[in-house]
Amino acid sequence: MKKFSCILLCVCLFSVLVTPKVRAVDGAISAKSYILIEATTERVIDSKNEQLQIPVASTTKIMTALITLEQKGLDSLFIVDANAIKVEGSSMGLREGDKASFFALANGMLLSSGNDSANAAAVKISGSIPKFAELMNKRAKELGMDNSNFVTPSGLHDEQHYSTAYDMALLAKAAIQNERFLSICSKSKAKVEFGNPPFTRYLANHNRLVKEYSGCIGVKTGFTKKAGRCLVSAATRDGVTLICVTLNASNDWQDHTRLLDYGFSVVKPIEITASYENIRLNVVGSQDKSVAVMPLDKTYASVSQNDKLTQEIYADKFYYAPINKGDIVGEIRHLYNGNVVATTGLVAAQDVKIDIVQKEKTFLKKLKEFLSKHIR
Repeated sequence: MKKFSCILLCVCLFSVLVTPKVRAVDGAISAKSYILIEATTERVIDSKNEQLQIPVASTTKIMTALITLEQKGLDSLFIVDANAIKVEGSSMGLREGDKASFFALANGMLLSSGNDSANAAAVKISGSIPKFAELMNKRAKELGMDNSNFVTPSGLHDEQHYSTAYDMALLAKAAIQNERFLSICSKSKAKVEFGNPPFTRYLANHNRLVKEYSGCIGVKTGFTKKAGRCLVSAATRDGVTLICVTLNASNDWQDHTRLLDYGFSVVKPIEITASYENIRLNVVGSQDKSVAVMPLDKTYASVSQNDKLTQEIYADKFYYAPINKGDIVGEIRHLYNGNVVATTGLVAAQDVKIDIVQKEKTFLKKLKEFLSKHIR
């Protein structure tokens, strides 16, 4: 369908959502830097030092895994680079000569936090770790991560390798929109195959919240002596998705539980209603030249009573009669700050009948033209 109209002037929201950043849990959070956002609108619910550039340890692997899962041939096997996998720290257990796929390596990064899997994927994709770091930084700029710089695919310490809680929240939002990424990081364990020859292994997720916090769907843990404990989490309840990032935290599990609990207590889905009286779609083949529309379903979004939303309608330039009341004729998308916060179908609000007289005239005209050409 083609977009033919934008912006409805009348939008009403019902219920109340606490929207300002309120540090309701300040003092109870151990993290040096943290942020809690609503994923759809990127609204900041609570934060502290969220723009502070500091090490992020293995939460770096969110970026590495996302890029890996954006490659073609995710399930194709290849021999991992022998030098790439010779790296300190956590490992998924790769050995020289092992065969693995990008998908298996992504599992190794997100579940086992394998530095070996991150390096192996990086070298396979870009040819070298420095070249892959360039790709990471390019992707970061595309995501609006303006205060980040990546040097290693694993997150091992480097003075020039850093990010912010805010930037990591943006990265997490993009990552969980990738279906295969989400399918990995939301599991407590996974079955993968790699080796020489490949055989089945089971990898456990280091992220305790996947098991312990209701609605948790990921995302990634991290730790180095320089970075301290780092954690990026996402959770969904009643149509609301929150993303939480804590960096350099002594009690990250408790921090995330408190922050997410607070977030879900103040962020609620709100019903969006709009006036459709002035929206009509063009019709051909009827005495009615247009058809009125109405939404297919009730529409909800995690926005505020005072938020200004814009709307975009996607529909064909015209529709042929007949049209029955209830036929789907388009789609309406509600946007906040350019982000789509809710979508629903548009349906015909009335029956539109064929113009029989015009149809007969058209038929007779075509018949006359045919006869004039073929009968002398």
